[in-house]
Amino acid sequence: MKKFTALLLTAAITLTGMMSTVSVLAEDVQLPREETLYFGGQQWGTVNSYNPIGTNQNNAMATTPQLIGSRTLMFETLYMYNFLDGSLTPLLADGDFAWNDDLTEMTVKIKDAAKWSDGSDVTSADVIRTFDIGVEIANGVGTGYGPYIDSIEAVDDKTFVIKAAVTEDGVPVNPLKVNDFLSAVLIAQAGWIDAVCERNNNDPTAIMNDAAEDVVWSGPYTKYFDDDQKVVLIRDDNYWGQDASMWGKLPVPKYIAHTIYADNAATEVAFKAGEIDVDQQFLPNIQNTWLEEDLPISTYMEEAPYGVCLTMPTAWYNMNNPVLAENTALRKAIAIAVDYDTIIANAMTNQSPSFADVPRSLMNPTEGEQALYDHEAVADLQWAGNDIDGANALLDEAGLTDTDGDGWREYNGEKISLNAVCPNGWTDWMAAMEVVAAAGKNIGVEITTLFPEWDTVQTVFTNPNQTEYDIFMWSPDGAGPSMPWGRVRQFLDGDLAGIENNWTGNWGQYKNDRATEIVKQIPLTSDPEELKALYTEAIQIYLTEVPSFSLMYRPAVFHAVNESVWTNYPEEGDGRNIPPADCTDGYGIAALYDLELVG
Repeated sequence: MKKFTALLLTAAITLTGMMSTVSVLAEDVQLPREETLYFGGQQWGTVNSYNPIGTNQNNAMATTPQLIGSRTLMFETLYMYNFLDGSLTPLLADGDFAWNDDLTEMTVKIKDAAKWSDGSDVTSADVIRTFDIGVEIANGVGTGYGPYIDSIEAVDDKTFVIKAAVTEDGVPVNPLKVNDFLSAVLIAQAGWIDAVCERNNNDPTAIMNDAAEDVVWSGPYTKYFDDDQKVVLIRDDNYWGQDASMWGKLPVPKYIAHTIYADNAATEVAFKAGEIDVDQQFLPNIQNTWLEEDLPISTYMEEAPYGVCLTMPTAWYNMNNPVLAENTALRKAIAIAVDYDTIIANAMTNQSPSFADVPRSLMNPTEGEQALYDHEAVADLQWAGNDIDGANALLDEAGLTDTDGDGWREYNGEKISLNAVCPNGWTDWMAAMEVVAAAGKNIGVEITTLFPEWDTVQTVFTNPNQTEYDIFMWSPDGAGPSMPWGRVRQFLDGDLAGIENNWTGNWGQYKNDRATEIVKQIPLTSDPEELKALYTEAIQIYLTEVPSFSLMYRPAVFHAVNESVWTNYPEEGDGRNIPPADCTDGYGIAALYDLELVG
């Protein structure tokens, strides 16, 4: 039995369609182990709020919207994204959405069975208000989707139309971002939003920081307990999703719990001890937990890379540095000299396919994305790495030579000296940056590693005018309805250069007019062959210009499970098509309905 202590436990319990709040002393509250699914690697620090329209909630289990599949334990999306096949499965929505011919209007219906925790229907008004308040207060929904959605209008209580933002010529700005809205945005209740606005005098900052103690939810779980040591959600046994039009039953675990550990090392110890059932963290040589330690731990795949790799941690060149901006040969020479097999073996402990197995492009390793470009057309531009001779030849031909005999090449009479940066403590990334520095030494280019703290790194690489970091690591997005377009944009879109506090993309400030034009064309292109040609051209530009270079493939979400208490988790080839998304994200939440107790 898992125990925790607190002065007060507030449990929201739904009875006969009415929400009431019951407070009980929690001096010795117990969670039955056979009813509780424990998580690790997601919640760091104390929860701030359960506010679905707020910011800075620091509430991993309840308020996590994301492109790879939003976490819908408490608040729900219209559709659930599945990164295994790119599909969208209706959740609050009823059936497929429908675009008009010119991609300016999308019609969506809501399930008749969908209810809020107070017993009222989920309606078009809720979707509209969620979007409108986002624009009004400039929260993540407003800033993320306001540029692409002009308005959302009700046809009736259960049907609405999303009207895409259009250019002066009447062309939609980006239909792919409208698709993202469907599976990423957590829908909040209109009536509750109005109450929050009223009590905060419509002040945007106050609304976003509202504690949301009275929040209404639509998902299968709700808040039960949280403090600086643990977060617990409890199943809502009146959840509408047990209707035949949705799951037809309730999720198996009654409680969802996450102990707040000090660091990855403490989380790993708890996971191996069976105190965590589902762990979202990188564990080096995870196969040793079952091969050598004989623990009941498993991953989605039995063999390496053990998980579905969706993103590519990347070394970005800072084009504010003239030696990098003016020397394509230097950028490519460093990139082809890096020993990626060493990175994959050491930093990732082979939990990544190699660039020989999946040649580099702008695509992740999934079959769907790999089919979107002409492999033969770019084959002569791709590299697998550790090509020291080829790198030296490039630099010699470009006139970047060592003229004073000190072992370092020069540009305009000055030694080429660069730094390679990632956050301190991100050990796998730090190992990768050391390999990059070693590649520089092998080709006569001085590259010094630099590992500042994360709170410093995030303020520097998002500054478009920064000159502190020459080569720095950051990951593009992994998967989502707008991928791989969104990732191509992050790598190549010149319109993102110069943006202050830039978390969107093109962190190296690269500019290429044709690449930017391609980024604009892709969302408006529906013909498969034309789309393939555009993606292929974008890859050709990228591999020729080398504004950055990916260092590894990596899961966007790690999914390892300890089967000492629960079993029947998703596995590759089991026929269920449930992604390894920690039983909570996108269509990954379907796993909660199939779990079984061991024995």
